[in-house]
Amino acid sequence: MTTRYTAKIMPLNEAVIGTSVSGKAELIEDGDTLKIKIEATGTPPNMMHWSHFHGFPDGTKGRVPTKDADTNGDGVIDLPELYAVAGQTMVPFDNAPQDINIPHDNYPHSDENGNWKYEFEVPLGELKKKFKEKFGSEDLQLDTRTVLIHGVPESVELPDTVEGTVKGYGPHTTLPIGAGEIEKV
Repeated sequence: MTTRYTAKIMPLNEAVIGTSVSGKAELIEDGDTLKIKIEATGTPPNMMHWSHFHGFPDGTKGRVPTKDADTNGDGVIDLPELYAVAGQTMVPFDNAPQDINIPHDNYPHSDENGNWKYEFEVPLGELKKKFKEKFGSEDLQLDTRTVLIHGVPESVELPDTVEGTVKGYGPHTTLPIGAGEIEKV
């Protein structure tokens, strides 16, 4: 049985980063494999961009944050503010999503034009086993999750109020720049 999901990626924090991220994601559960394909334009060029699906373990539908998510009023939606709307980081779009190892340097890089692309076939059994260890269920509930792309260069000035340090990686790495709600098609 094949189940297909898509997400339209919308820009976040574009006024701060000086570019507007857009793109699309496709996730296909096909037998024992989860095929993931994500393409985005407008990402800061020539750099690594963390990317994941976020969600709530209880299955609450994750959303793309609006300006209202900026609860401290600093003009930036940072990682803690994102969590309140899109949920916590769950599965990385990296070189081994089934391991659910979030903070590291093995995420895709954008090219010199700010184009960013990710394609990977994930062993679904391994992913579901690890997902159950982390979140208590094997059910990925993809249609309740949100695709996120993160990261801006260190040269981008962020207000001191921007938070989002994860195991030594600071707010420049974790700043959300694009998001899309995953929908079943």
